[in-house]
Amino acid sequence: MVQQRQYFGTDGIRGTVGKFPITPDFILKLGWAVGKVLGGTTGDKVVIGKDTRISGYMFESALEAGLAAAGEDICLLGPMPTPGIAYLTKSLNAHCGIVISASHNPFYDNGIKFFSSTGKKLDDKLECAIETQLQQAFTTVAPENLGKATRINDAAMRYIEFCKSTFPAEINLAGLKIILDCANGATYQIAPIVFKELGATVIETFVHPDGLNINESCGATDLQALQRTVLAEQADLGIAFDGDGDRVMMVDHLGEMVDGDELLFILAKYLHQQHNLGSGVVGTVMTNLGMELALRRLNIPFFRVAVGDRYVLEKMHAQNCILGGESSGHIICLHKTTTGDGIVAALQVLAIMVKTNERLVDLKLAMQKFPQSMINITVKNKKELLNNVDIRNALRDTENQLGTDGRVLLRPSGTEELIRVMVEGVDSQQVNRLAKELAEVVQEASELANKTVVNQ
Repeated sequence: MVQQRQYFGTDGIRGTVGKFPITPDFILKLGWAVGKVLGGTTGDKVVIGKDTRISGYMFESALEAGLAAAGEDICLLGPMPTPGIAYLTKSLNAHCGIVISASHNPFYDNGIKFFSSTGKKLDDKLECAIETQLQQAFTTVAPENLGKATRINDAAMRYIEFCKSTFPAEINLAGLKIILDCANGATYQIAPIVFKELGATVIETFVHPDGLNINESCGATDLQALQRTVLAEQADLGIAFDGDGDRVMMVDHLGEMVDGDELLFILAKYLHQQHNLGSGVVGTVMTNLGMELALRRLNIPFFRVAVGDRYVLEKMHAQNCILGGESSGHIICLHKTTTGDGIVAALQVLAIMVKTNERLVDLKLAMQKFPQSMINITVKNKKELLNNVDIRNALRDTENQLGTDGRVLLRPSGTEELIRVMVEGVDSQQVNRLAKELAEVVQEASELANKTVVNQ
């Protein structure tokens, strides 16, 4: 049985900059601990990439110092999408890849996540070994064994060529007008080049990062600006990435959102028709029921797991699936790459559009989403609240009202101090009402718990 992890969450270590453990001294020791656990062989090297948030400079230097102290050589990639770092970890024959990013979070958060030599997320045992090493005293190898740092100046072009290689060579994107929203994040230099070189007419938006504007009113978590631009420019579609480029969301020519579930279904249906899907599709507890039913009509097996791309990936390997993902836009195409990749996933959808000569709005019609309402409640005690009697009673009452025609889910966020309330059903008015009522109970219980703690 794997021990309980103190620092690692569902996607590495993440938090607010300046608050433990997202502090320079901790990240310094984290780099050292990783070097001690994963290193030990002459010639070993670690690659480090980051998104565009201002604190990335500070944590890049801290990791570099810690790794060097452990005797590890370092390859610095600069701003690079998370999946690009996974790819370069493997192609550069590094034994570890480190990503400095808080993904879709605001600029004042940051985090560290890791890839193995095969371009996959580290498993639980290695994360626990790193945490155990963090408890040891910091030591530095002999001066002659200290690690060296090298900057990989062509890192972006290497990844650009990889992305293009996942698109069918016999077709191109000529004739498609695409709006790109790069979230002022890690894809800002790379994505426009990829789509332009494949023949699309590209209008770039949110490609001017200043260290503070990553994910700010843009990107995969806020599509309003993209929707307006698609309509104003009469574009064929819009594509939005999140801050580190492992999520993708789209907007059709009518300005309507096409989310991760719909994109996953489009890919699954096409691959199934081509007899190339494998043994099914993996989603999460948040995956819309409409997708599950649409897949069932096509006799495509569907598997649900906990939220987190690492759990999706584990199930994909266990069930021999090549396709999996999340509603939020994390889509994993194992026949193309090793991890969730926003650019690669978008290219696979565009390839289907070109090959079938169908618009995005038409491709998504075979799946009818159930009305779904999700409300995020900021709390300080997210895990404890799930056992609150009032919340559990409200949850049971909500489930009874929905009956067999819907679902309800209370889930603590793995990366933020939030509880997510999700209600799904046939009647949108009922869904919205029940979600609001349940969220109010959670909010009241949280406030009461906080008052109790203060009074004590």
